Amino acid sequence: MKNAFSGGWQDRDAQARGDAARQAQMLASARTRVLPMWRGKPQLASGALGYVAPPDPLLAQAVTPFLYLGTQEGRAHFAADISRWEPDVLDRAALAMFTDTTHQVHPAATPGAYFGELRLAMTQLPASEAAMAATARAIFNWHRTHRFCARCGSPSEIAMAGWERHCPACGAKHFPRTDPVVIMLVTHGNALLLGRSHGWPEGMYSALAGFVEPGETIETAVAREVLEETGLSTQAIRYIASQPWPFPNSLMLGCVAEATSRDITLDDELEDALWLSREEVLAAWSGQHPRITPARRGAIAHFLIGQWLAGHV
Repeated sequence: MKNAFSGGWQDRDAQARGDAARQAQMLASARTRVLPMWRGKPQLASGALGYVAPPDPLLAQAVTPFLYLGTQEGRAHFAADISRWEPDVLDRAALAMFTDTTHQVHPAATPGAYFGELRLAMTQLPASEAAMAATARAIFNWHRTHRFCARCGSPSEIAMAGWERHCPACGAKHFPRTDPVVIMLVTHGNALLLGRSHGWPEGMYSALAGFVEPGETIETAVAREVLEETGLSTQAIRYIASQPWPFPNSLMLGCVAEATSRDITLDDELEDALWLSREEVLAAWSGQHPRITPARRGAIAHFLIGQWLAGHV
């Protein structure tokens, strides 16, 4: 299975981001599609993204200018952040949970449309739609956390159809951030190392992961993270695949490494780490292990483990 969010769409059309007249023309067309996003959740409908037309009343509280995503199937696509809308009933505790299963329905939404957690919908969406939703979520996350100029501290403004922020006080330009994260399968003979972080759902184990620090290569980051979290030294580190992961703004760099021993010394970052045989990993991956649940389908950890089980890694 291909990693969720790893697909693309026809044309990001970057040359149009600075053309306000062209964007206005596109937003005046009935063929243009706009994806409403509410606090990181895309609008969903019937197993697909719940696009609306540009003049839809649902967009009345949207932050402007809209984010221009480009073109797909001959249509211009935008995304609009309507997070200023406040539902009449809102379970704030659920919004902060590891997996938010709640739905929010805007009063102007078409029947059956709702705002839902992208992680739960990522494997049901068409590849291009999942990629667009992930891009929009990541860009809106960046705008939310970078409202002030990093050079002079003044409020900055959205520019280039959502792809930049400009500071009117000092003229600085700021661009979206993507944080590289290594995620790695650590093997030793016929066994695989899996770990779990504090606060994860009961039984959930996955591949180890950590942020790449300044001045590191991917391989150096893998070796450091495994050593810090489990005390294990590694060798034969190699890159396998990548995945955009907009929770909030990461690029997951999937790797595999061989441990030189199985002597685990846990760091405070992990709640637990253990070695599993190939048979135990297969049982967990297929949902049949008595106490370990599989990595989420669509996530790169699930893909990497599947490749290891199939003998491709």
